[in-house]
Amino acid sequence: MPPNVIFLNTDQQSRYAVSGSGNPWVNTPNLDALAASGVSFSRAYCAAPVCGPSRSCLNYGRPSHETGVLVNGIEPRQDQPEMCGLFHQAGYDVAWAGNRGGDQPPIPAETDDRFELAFPKGQPGLGVDMDGLVVDAAIDFLQRSRQRPFFLTVPLMNPHDICYAVMDRAPPTADPARELPPLPDNFEPAKGEPDFIRRCRARQYYGQENSYTVGWDEDRWRHYLREYYSLNECVDGQIGRLLEALSDLGLEQDTLILHTADHGEGMAAHRWVVKLMFWENVVGVPLTVSWPGTIPSGIQRAQLSSGMDVLPTLCDYAGLSIPSGVTGHSLRSAIDDNDAGREFVVMQLHPDTEDLDFAARIVVSRGHKYVAFSAGDRRELLFDRERDPGEVDDLSTKPQAEGILRQHRTYLTQWLAQTGDPFTPVV
Repeated sequence: MPPNVIFLNTDQQSRYAVSGSGNPWVNTPNLDALAASGVSFSRAYCAAPVCGPSRSCLNYGRPSHETGVLVNGIEPRQDQPEMCGLFHQAGYDVAWAGNRGGDQPPIPAETDDRFELAFPKGQPGLGVDMDGLVVDAAIDFLQRSRQRPFFLTVPLMNPHDICYAVMDRAPPTADPARELPPLPDNFEPAKGEPDFIRRCRARQYYGQENSYTVGWDEDRWRHYLREYYSLNECVDGQIGRLLEALSDLGLEQDTLILHTADHGEGMAAHRWVVKLMFWENVVGVPLTVSWPGTIPSGIQRAQLSSGMDVLPTLCDYAGLSIPSGVTGHSLRSAIDDNDAGREFVVMQLHPDTEDLDFAARIVVSRGHKYVAFSAGDRRELLFDRERDPGEVDDLSTKPQAEGILRQHRTYLTQWLAQTGDPFTPVV
């Protein structure tokens, strides 16, 4: 029998903002329990470090230049198979228990009683206001009698509220008596940042939150971190409600759950907040696949994975044909530990709604991270992820790293050729 499927998607949750990552300043027992019940990936990356483009990649298994969503506010192409439509066509009862925006997948062309938009009515608000209503709608869907397996998408909003907290436009959720976390070791930006980063810091629109941090002292930065961790705990509580309902209904053994996030959060590394950048806290996301009794439990895999892998992975486990032309790979063999995984993953970054040619490509290999910019005084960066996890020592101009730099240029060239990505490489 094919499994029920829950696709659980949090917004702006770094893989370093769950307690299972070893971070002692945040407590996420429900996500930790979910990871303990399945396989988690310690090197999972978003496909694009901003909401709309990344979610389009999750739902289509393709890079954002193929979905058409390079920046927020653009609707995806309608001529490609997406997640809800695929499971609808396969005979699943399908529900989307969250708010819909222009970057979300379209409603299947032929709707019937197997497809439901179970999102709360009204305009989207803060995650602390809306996530409980989303989970209420999801639980209501789970409690219904049915003859077919279900596919339920639960897109939760938090910890995205940190965007508004940075701008002092959201009420704090953190206990004011709670100890302030320390700043990261890589808190200070590297000297001589590339023009690309400086331009992103100064932008007053679309990801303008970094402009609000000018003048923050260290105490204000630590308050920001405390609030971010609190928002992760808020959404973890809502996830706990969903998992408890699934257990109470006796559906655990019959249900595959995949949890990931659309992207991470700056977390004060390099004095960066929110998204739209290539730092590890921003692009590294949690990824867990759980199906008790079928998928191994309590296992962590180090294979590289991408947000584009979500659709083919869910199709694989549900017995659906993976659409031709998708860039993502099913993670099933990596979950079973039958392969070493890919050599590299690529992320697409378009940080400016008024200049779509202003862009970067981020290549992460098993040991390094390479970043190529479309413009500016320094168009490349290279970091040794094993020796320099804080990404403070750029190797791109160092003679001893010349071979590694060439290899990563080759990786990017391969990606551009294979996917038709129009980005122009440095060399």
